[in-house]
Amino acid sequence: MTVSNLLERAVLQKGVLAAATDAQKNEALCQMAKSLRANAKEILAANELDLAAAKDKISPVMLDRLRLTPTRIDAMADAILEVTALPDPVGRVLSTEMRPNGLLIQKVSVPLGVLAMIYESRPNVTSDAAALALKSGNVCVLRGGKEAIHSNIAISNALREGIAKSGLPADCLQLVTDTDRSSATALMTAVGKVDLLIPRGGKGLIRSCVENAKVPVIETGTGICHIFADERLDIEMALRIIENAKTSRPSVCNAAEVLLVHEGIAPTLLPLVKKRLVDDRVAAGLCPVQLRTDGAAASIIDGVGATEEDFDTEFLDYILAVKVVQNVDEAISHIALHSTHHSECILTASEENAEKFTKRVDSAAVYVNASTRFTDGGEFGLGCEMGISTGKLHARGPMGLCELNTYKYIIKGNGQIR
Repeated sequence: MTVSNLLERAVLQKGVLAAATDAQKNEALCQMAKSLRANAKEILAANELDLAAAKDKISPVMLDRLRLTPTRIDAMADAILEVTALPDPVGRVLSTEMRPNGLLIQKVSVPLGVLAMIYESRPNVTSDAAALALKSGNVCVLRGGKEAIHSNIAISNALREGIAKSGLPADCLQLVTDTDRSSATALMTAVGKVDLLIPRGGKGLIRSCVENAKVPVIETGTGICHIFADERLDIEMALRIIENAKTSRPSVCNAAEVLLVHEGIAPTLLPLVKKRLVDDRVAAGLCPVQLRTDGAAASIIDGVGATEEDFDTEFLDYILAVKVVQNVDEAISHIALHSTHHSECILTASEENAEKFTKRVDSAAVYVNASTRFTDGGEFGLGCEMGISTGKLHARGPMGLCELNTYKYIIKGNGQIR
């Protein structure tokens, strides 16, 4: 089926889903989660096809993003069920104004309509996006990458089966199975059919959508996330946070990519960072982190010499660029020049520097003494997420249910004319 055909079928369901009650949508979500579990065997078999095709073609960390297990399928189903517990964002009265002429003007939240998503690698995005779209009253058209096509088809089939069992139309979820670049272009240019396009993936994908889309698009995902270690800090806490932010899952957009260290603490902290991220991991049989050091850092610890490009790279791997800075002001200036406005963190015992950092750093999520890995819809209490918006218009940060609604004005009168 062509993208145009899928979109025509999707558009027909806009009104149906926009009018669905919270109970109807929650029943559909419950059936979707149940169907995922019931079809786990088929989904895992499809995933094995994708893993076999990707072997030796992508890095181990990216292969891990692609891999599904029974535990991960259960987690996908649990994430769908968590969305049922969230308040319905549709129909909220955002403001009410009674005019002197008797007109009652209400600003009411409504679904965006047809959401299209172009994404890469992670097949769990298929279920997350479908759940959030449905709960927020939106029809969704999903287009994953070729590396996960078998997994995405199996997941989508299971989800559509669940939706149909609930009584809502299965066509409110559409999957583009053509992985040729032309299908992505078709979504980007579907003016009048796609109400919002959300790209979720690497820098190249996001840039392509932002530069070529003729439909509204939200820029998401690319995360050159910084951690600044200030002169005064709790060293053990800092080491825990740096380790977690870099190594807990390096292939995701909220993983730390750059460590900035105050020159006053660098001689003490950097050898401990190297021990924690390199030596201790080697001793434990784990993949060590490659430290790409600027000149000042290289005079303190061994590493690979950093290039200018390293401070503008989302590695998505066990690599960390390290730079020594004079103070918090230089750290803030460096972030302003190199950040993708995703997530940044300051590790400090200074309330003054923490306040300066949070006020002056212009990113969607700014942390004080906590790992950047928390930038996530689930961790923020939003259920799962459609992506992390790094822009400022309409949505910023993790995009949950409310961010998938817009609003309209409903005006009630009793014969007024102007």
